[in-house]
Amino acid sequence: MKSNQPIGIFDSGIGGLTVARAVKKVLPGESIVYFGDTAHLPYGDKSTAAIQAYSVRIAEMLLKQKCKVILIACNSASSAAYDLVTEYVGKKAKVFDVINPTVDFIRENYQDEKVGLIGTKQTVSAGVYARKIEQLKQNIQFTSLATPLLVPMIEEGIYDDEISRNIIGKYLNDPLLEEIKSLILGCTHYPIIKEEIREYYTQQNKEIEIIDSAETVALALKSFLEYHQLVNKESAGSDQFLVSDFTESFEHTTKTFFGKEVHLEQIPIWDELG
Repeated sequence: MKSNQPIGIFDSGIGGLTVARAVKKVLPGESIVYFGDTAHLPYGDKSTAAIQAYSVRIAEMLLKQKCKVILIACNSASSAAYDLVTEYVGKKAKVFDVINPTVDFIRENYQDEKVGLIGTKQTVSAGVYARKIEQLKQNIQFTSLATPLLVPMIEEGIYDDEISRNIIGKYLNDPLLEEIKSLILGCTHYPIIKEEIREYYTQQNKEIEIIDSAETVALALKSFLEYHQLVNKESAGSDQFLVSDFTESFEHTTKTFFGKEVHLEQIPIWDELG
């Protein structure tokens, strides 16, 4: 691995652009190759075997792009395929996911506390966060709540208004989340509504730390690159934003997740890799 190689980031769609945005914020000199597998979204309703097959093929494509890091910016793919992708990639690149850095953060800061998570039905039912936190053996009480309306709400552009605040409030008022000290945003769409979540707890006079997995993994990546002297100190090249299926609505929606509109390039990854 060399410092001037790009960082590869992939997701089932464009929601993982929140992770790309967080990475660019803390590592502005890095070049990014982002791949959204829009032909197969959402991963949440796919089998584990299918997600693993998609993830390995995408990893192969990112290795061909000479990426020094492959970051799985998707909770479903992180839970289903992290170990397999890590094994496949070997020493050619460092693999990150959005789950392990978040669990590490919980381990360091919330021993003997109650921690909550909101996420898709797939993420909650998979139970990966619950298992990993239980394995810490640090008396952390963990609870999770499926919040299936939030992703379609965000993708429809319904946020920062009365409708979104009512839906968010309905979920956060669930008894499962009572007495939590922190709340994990267990979906890469959710940073879009982070301030609304914070506002809800402020109005309830509750001091709840909002754990944004996009920010957490970005900081973990920054620490890794600095420790291994892999931070790019040369002029960064242009970022690439690739998708497996293109529509104008995807491109328009990138502004919601990345903070600015970007040009999406369709790449026939499945044809190229056979």
